[in-house]
Amino acid sequence: MQKEGRLLSIGVSNFYPDRLTDLVLNNEVAPQVNQVETTPYFQQWESHECMEKYGVVHQAWGPFSEGMDNLFENPILLKIAEKYSKSTGQVILRWLYDRDISIACRSMKESRMKENMDIFDFELSKEEIEKIKELDRGESPWIDHNDPETVEEFMEEII
Repeated sequence: MQKEGRLLSIGVSNFYPDRLTDLVLNNEVAPQVNQVETTPYFQQWESHECMEKYGVVHQAWGPFSEGMDNLFENPILLKIAEKYSKSTGQVILRWLYDRDISIACRSMKESRMKENMDIFDFELSKEEIEKIKELDRGESPWIDHNDPETVEEFMEEII
């Protein structure tokens, strides 16, 4: 459909390195974007490297982990936020931006939408980025992406 000009681009969601590699190597057209849960608690370094290798844009969904595990009160993030007079949410979005990760976040509040866009007047230091890297748990704080039953329940919630 893309070759026919009926689609501008193709995207996928939750394709981890094994699935993305299989998709890219066994099809003529690679997806242009792959949306995967990416948060300070689930940083997706291996997935990011795979996407970069194949020229696929990494897009973070759920960057705030739905506030799970007191993400917005995390001492490391709070300390960084205070330094720049920003919110922890802004620190997270800036951290993703600095990693060249596209961001898919939502809000119904105009004030939060504006806040989410106000991340371009500060930069995180290498030390701050390393401190955030220490928060990585290597798994989602709220969904087991490899459990079919959990995935079914999640899909029922978002549809």
